[in-house]
Amino acid sequence: MALLGAQLVITLVMVSLIQKISPYFSFSRWLLCSTGLIRYLYPTDQQLKNIAGIPKEKPKKNSKHENGKKTDTFHIRRSLDITLETTKVSELDVIHLKYYTEFQWLLDFSIYAVITYTLTEVYNYFYPIIDDLNLSMLWCVLVIVFAFKMLVTLWAQYFKGDESVGERSTCIVAGFAYLLVAMIVLIIDENTLEIGLDKAYTSFNHSASTFLGNQGIHSAGPASQIVLKFFLALWCGLLGSLFTFPGMRMSKMHWDLLKYYKDNKFLTLLSNISFASPLFLVYLWIKPISRDYLTVRIFSGMDEPLMTSAAFDSMRLISVAVVVLLKLILMPFYLQSYLNLADQRLEYQKKEAGRITNIELQTKIAAVFYYLCVVTIQFIAPLMICLFFSFMYKTLGEYTWNGMAIEISPDECSINDESKVPTSSEEVFNFDEKTATQTAEELQLALGSLKEIFTKDVFRGLFGLATWWSCFTLFATNAMGMLYQSYFSNV
Repeated sequence: MALLGAQLVITLVMVSLIQKISPYFSFSRWLLCSTGLIRYLYPTDQQLKNIAGIPKEKPKKNSKHENGKKTDTFHIRRSLDITLETTKVSELDVIHLKYYTEFQWLLDFSIYAVITYTLTEVYNYFYPIIDDLNLSMLWCVLVIVFAFKMLVTLWAQYFKGDESVGERSTCIVAGFAYLLVAMIVLIIDENTLEIGLDKAYTSFNHSASTFLGNQGIHSAGPASQIVLKFFLALWCGLLGSLFTFPGMRMSKMHWDLLKYYKDNKFLTLLSNISFASPLFLVYLWIKPISRDYLTVRIFSGMDEPLMTSAAFDSMRLISVAVVVLLKLILMPFYLQSYLNLADQRLEYQKKEAGRITNIELQTKIAAVFYYLCVVTIQFIAPLMICLFFSFMYKTLGEYTWNGMAIEISPDECSINDESKVPTSSEEVFNFDEKTATQTAEELQLALGSLKEIFTKDVFRGLFGLATWWSCFTLFATNAMGMLYQSYFSNV
């Protein structure tokens, strides 16, 4: 209970920091306004008239007004030579953007969750959390839920109205395609793809049957393995569909970044490494070319493998965090390549014939900056899902960051003591006429019962699949987007 109290102190301190610091400093606001991002301004009506040589007209008596201002619609040539003015992105600009509040909450809360998780891990290193609930997992769950909510909100926009038929069809087809891939992945032998689902199911089935037997309920197991894998495949298909357009957006920004910064060799190399890094993470779960190569094979001139099994597990977790950190560092460059899309649209328009109204031209330019926060959510949300799934994979799967296996003495493993584990539901949930201390102790016993069912093998299987699949879909959608960009750039 003392360890749980220390975690509560960390949580309360972080909540207090959020309340005190958020009004004065926001990392999301700093990212948009203090990293040198430049946006393009759409030309005013007067500027367009001067460039097009349209004479001024006398105001008409029956002219229409909107919000106290007269609307003036006129046509200009699409090939008109227009140069857009630029300005730095400021705080007054971003507060009016679509989904700015959602982006600010998601990124800022993720940063605070990372800090909370880090402090808890440091505390856990010196005072191991064995029987108590790890409160940092609640922060991780909240971040994942928020990220999923944002992606579902953006994903649902494609199913509203008749103008998004192509996007809606793409999401549906991608979802079924990833469902098929997930069903293939889930039947691959564990000696090839070491997700750990088979071991997780065996552990869960045995522990759940034992627990139900202690309650007087005789059962062979909660559910069949094929049913569980089918529902996991449905979740994988949904995640792949949610990642589809964020991945294609990421590919478009990467394609433009390579074009705009082609003279900066270091940035080009770093961005290419960042783009291909999720594929490296995918390989780390393929046993013959990762674990067997690094932890089993003994090279000539060596007496032992390059790494121990525990060190390989730690390296795999650290690699996920490094990949996410690298992408976040390069994020301002990707956002600037997106903002340059306004000038790119104008250059494409100059090659077209015909005429366009001033309102359509201004809307085309202004829409790029207006949807900046939508793009940032598409960039951030998949990364946060990958990162916090790996955090839960590490903690609940009882891995370490330093490459050392966790060794727990029998005296410390109190949940395995049969005298401390409740054997009936009445013993666990009977709170009548109990003191606060007795209630806390019984909650600890109930937590011990849950740990008997959801063992580390169960968590390793579930979050191993979640971490690997999120990394896989992140790379797969990016690769699909790059194929799309390379094909249409050559058409």
